[in-house]
Parts: sequence; C-alpha cells; structure tokens
Amino acid sequence: MGDYRFIKVEEIGDGRVRRIMLDRPEVRNAQNRGMLVELDDAMLAAEADDRVRVVILGGEGPTFSAGHDLGSRVRVEERTPGHPNQHPTSVINGGTRAGLENRMLQEWHYFFGNTLRWRNLRKITIAEVSGNVYSAGLMLAWACDLIVAGEGTRFADVVGTRMGMCGVEYFAHPWEFGLRKTKELMLTGDAIDAEEAHRLGMVSKVLPADALRAGTEEFAARIAEMPTVGALLIKESVNQTQDNMGFYNSLQACFSLHQMNHSHWAEIHDDKATRGLPEDGVVDWREAPAVVLARRDAAR
Repeated sequence: MGDYRFIKVEEIGDGRVRRIMLDRPEVRNAQNRGMLVELDDAMLAAEADDRVRVVILGGEGPTFSAGHDLGSRVRVEERTPGHPNQHPTSVINGGTRAGLENRMLQEWHYFFGNTLRWRNLRKITIAEVSGNVYSAGLMLAWACDLIVAGEGTRFADVVGTRMGMCGVEYFAHPWEFGLRKTKELMLTGDAIDAEEAHRLGMVSKVLPADALRAGTEEFAARIAEMPTVGALLIKESVNQTQDNMGFYNSLQACFSLHQMNHSHWAEIHDDKATRGLPEDGVVDWREAPAVVLARRDAAR
C-alpha cells in the first residue's frame, strides 16, 4: 500500500473499494509536492490492482483541500536547492531549466499532467469533500468521476482576486460551473455551496457532515457491484464525449494561458514574482477578506 508521509491509504471490505486520504489537516490539506507525488503513486497503484473497482479520494480533518501549498515550512524546504529535504522532483522534469521552461515543465508534470491522468484513471473515482474546496482543491475533486459533499461544503477559486491569475492549471471551470458562473466566481472570488453545486450537476450527493464518510463508502460499494467492464465503458463514453466537445483541447489552451499569466507578472516584477502583488492592485492572499457565497441579489 506504500509508505506515505502526506496521505493515507486504506482498503475497505473485500478490497473492491480503496480509500485515499490527504493527510495534512494542520494546513487544511494544502498540496505540497510530496503530497502530489504520493497521491499519484497511490492512484496508479489502485489502477494496477485488479481487485480495486472504486477509489475514494478524501481529506483528513474538516477541509478537503485549501489548494496549493504556498508557503509552509515543508513546501519551502521541498523547493530549496541543497536543502536536505529538497524534493527529488524539483531537479527533474524541467527542474534544472531556467525561466518559463522550468515553471511550465514543472507545472505541466505536477499540476496538470497528473490531474489529467487521474481524470482518466481506469477505475471509477469518487471525491469525498467537506469544508472549503478552493482553487487547486477543485482540481482534485474535478478529476474524479463523482463528487459527494458534506453539508456546508463551499467551492471557490480565489487565484484571480488574490493572485491576479486566470485560474488554476487544470482549468475545468466552464465545464463544471458553467460559462457565466465561472466568470462571476473568478472575477469576484466568491463561492458556491454544496446545494448549488448539486443543482449544477457538479455534485452527486450532499450528506450530513457526520454521515459523509459512511455515506460515501455506501455509494462506492453500490457502484462496485457493477461489472467492471460496464463501469469502465460508461466512464470512457462520457469522457470521450466531453473530449470530442473540446474539453481536452480547452485544458491544453488554458494551461498555456496560465503560463502566459505567470510570465507577465515575472516580466514586470524586479524580484521575478510570478503572481500579482499588492502594488499591482491584487489583495495579498494572507490579508484577503473572507470568501463569501455568491448572491443573486447583491454584489457582495
């Protein structure tokens, strides 16, 4: 099952359902490089195991994932050259290249390509989400085939208002939120709740918080009863339909725009910071006002 530091893996029942849990509750399961590499390993291990039919992806603690880790001690050490805790992936896949090439290759491998790979996993996947699912947390949830949310869960992408960015690397937003709702949520940094996400068709089930884990496992067990070939071909039929509607090409194009956005900020900043700063009119993410639910009858 792997010896992991940042995630937990558990077999449920007879092994047909496997649970993978993000395990950094002290930082709201912010995604550092080590977590993402371990998650990829665990996902691929579940894919390789013919006993596994359904994978549940959840998060320890009250929050599924608050997005990318932007500054914890672990994250700084992982990215610091020569540090004993420097992550080995920081010197491969473009990690030793300079400028745009470094950033583009690193983000392609560890923020974009891995998410797309999980979306196409040859098993049915269910995201079990609670608390705040923000920015890169959306990427993890949206990579899954189904989403089960606890009551009170909120979904938002705040990188536009807090970083001056056009979204996260895996830009599935228009396909999940809808076109105009995506523009609204990105331009304001507001959130939608689990009930609205259910109405949009983004979320399959909304369960009481204290029943979320058991309810998700019951849902997974029901799906695991289905013949594996039927489940796989249903998933593939829907994914291929979405790809033929332009999903894959849209993701690729928006990843390029994301890199352009980074490059703009790096070009105008003396310190090469790759995101908008307060002097650019962007609220510092550490001092930003609280995320609120989008309202249909008020600007805020």
